[in-house]
This record gives sequence, structure tokens and C-alpha cells, in this order.
Amino acid sequence: MIKNIIYIFGSVLVFLAGVIVYGIILNSKEIPLSEAMAENNLKKLKNVRLIVHRMDYEMDLYSDTVFVKSYKAVFGRNSSNVKTGAQDFATPRGRYRICRIDTNARYYKCFRLNYPNESDAADAFKKKEITQKEYLKIVHSLETNGCPPQTTYLGGRIGIHGIGKYNFIFKNLPFVFNWTNGSIAISNDDIDELYKVVKIGTPVFIKD
Repeated sequence: MIKNIIYIFGSVLVFLAGVIVYGIILNSKEIPLSEAMAENNLKKLKNVRLIVHRMDYEMDLYSDTVFVKSYKAVFGRNSSNVKTGAQDFATPRGRYRICRIDTNARYYKCFRLNYPNESDAADAFKKKEITQKEYLKIVHSLETNGCPPQTTYLGGRIGIHGIGKYNFIFKNLPFVFNWTNGSIAISNDDIDELYKVVKIGTPVFIKD
């Protein structure tokens, strides 16, 4: 009985190790941003923007209209819906901007997005999910390039962040595993790379 347990446990460990090694091999093919820029004859990135593809589990970096590099990304654990409220754990869809950069976040670094945007707020107000006062506060924050209130029915705290202390394991999984509250998660290494080129105001377009 004990031998069987040890055998099963050992087999699981070997399998997991093999999965991670395979993921490392796949990730080794990813080129650094500097090399991607060189391939596109770019000495400097300008008008940086990010386009997130939820169905393809990736986030693309652009300099103006030039595609520079793609990053593997995962999303909210409720992957079947678009975010409409605080407790649905889905990733929103629409046009947003980075409104805050947190270098001491729970999951390493975080580029906070200005969710809910005006479209989110207008839809929620129409459905009477938020009050007129809450709607106006959201709109005012967006007009002043700030982060909107995070405590309404719509929720908040949505951003692009790293993985944190389990970075080595999760970044090397050769398959996708949605686990966030609705935010976009990429590896700590990728967050560090983007940290050098994004800023408050950088546009982020999230689409299916």
C-alpha cells in the first residue's frame, strides 16, 4: 500500500517536472523586447499601446501602428463572460488606459486600468446598478485621468499584473490556466519588460 502511494506520488512529480521542462523549452523561444525592436528597426518605442486578445490568451505590444511583440496572458477565472460586476471574476472588454502603476502589488507589479470606463458606467446606470452620483464620480475621474471609484457595484482593481512568488511554475506551464479576479496576468519577467515602456495614460484595448 505504502509502495503504491510512493509510486503514484513519484509519478505525479515526474509528470509535473516534465510539463514544466516542456514549458521552459517553449518559453526559451521568446525573444527579448530589445531584439524584437531591432527586428523592426526601432530604436525607441513611441505611442505605445497594448491590445489584449482574450480568446487567444495573448497581449500584443505596438509602437504606433507597428506590431512589436506578443506576450502570453491569462485572465479572470470566469472566462465565459465579460465583466459586468464586482463579483463575477470576469475580464472586462473595451478601451481602457493605465491610470496607476504599483510596484509593490500582491502579484509583483501592477498596471492599474481605469475600469470601469464611461461605457461600463453608462450601461450600469441605465440598468440602475449604480446611482447617478456614482456615475458622475466615475466620469469625473476619467475626465481628470485618474482611476475611477472601485467600490461601486461594478467593482474595480482590474489591471495588468505579474504572477508573484509562483512565477517560475505558472510562467512555464505549456497550457493556459485562468485564475485572476478579472485582471490580465503575465509573467514577472514580462511585467518588468513592459514597465520600461508603458506609463500612466498608455491605452489598453481588451477584445475577444
